[in-house]
Amino acid sequence: MRGLTGAGPERARGSSQAVITVGAVFAVVALVTTACGTGGTGARDEGPAHATAVAEAVASPSPSPSGGYRRVDAVSLVKEDPKVSATVKRELKPCNADHYPVEVSYGYLTGGSVNDVLVNISSCGDFVGIATYVYRDVKGTYENVFKAEESPVYAEIDGTDLTVAKQVYDTDDAVSNPSRETVTTYIWKAGRFAQRSTHETDYSELDSGDDDTPTPAPDH
Repeated sequence: MRGLTGAGPERARGSSQAVITVGAVFAVVALVTTACGTGGTGARDEGPAHATAVAEAVASPSPSPSGGYRRVDAVSLVKEDPKVSATVKRELKPCNADHYPVEVSYGYLTGGSVNDVLVNISSCGDFVGIATYVYRDVKGTYENVFKAEESPVYAEIDGTDLTVAKQVYDTDDAVSNPSRETVTTYIWKAGRFAQRSTHETDYSELDSGDDDTPTPAPDH
């Protein structure tokens, strides 16, 4: 497999300040990425984990320096957010019973005293990421401070950085094999997210480097 599924990159997620509650068992498309580094520290709260089968699990949040963990109803947060497009709201439906294809992570991205909330939304059929949002607590109310609605897209918390991965598909690409992936890293600066770096991986070039022709043995 040369790329990754639309569901988003799989990275090691460290124990963070969050509760992990996964609503249902989803067998999602396998995922391999070479574009991003490991070290994401945001912890999932609910929704399908990418590149793995998810069983329902609950873990207590680790103590944070400010004690600012606050769990949210991500589905309601998105549906009531005027910054979320009508298209995303229309597509945000349960995949099975009342289980939505929503993944929530908590972490400190904006330097506040309360955990920021990262929400990834995917499609039900193939778990392609359709939108991602970051919410920041402002005087007890969560405000949308980042959004990306150009599918396929998936974001993660990496320490205090926000990493956003976008896949590009050529006409004949399968969902599991995008031609390219661009990963952009954002940092919180002067009251907003600012782009710090961008890295692009061209999987078609990686594939072209595969050569099954046997290498001739050296002359002795």
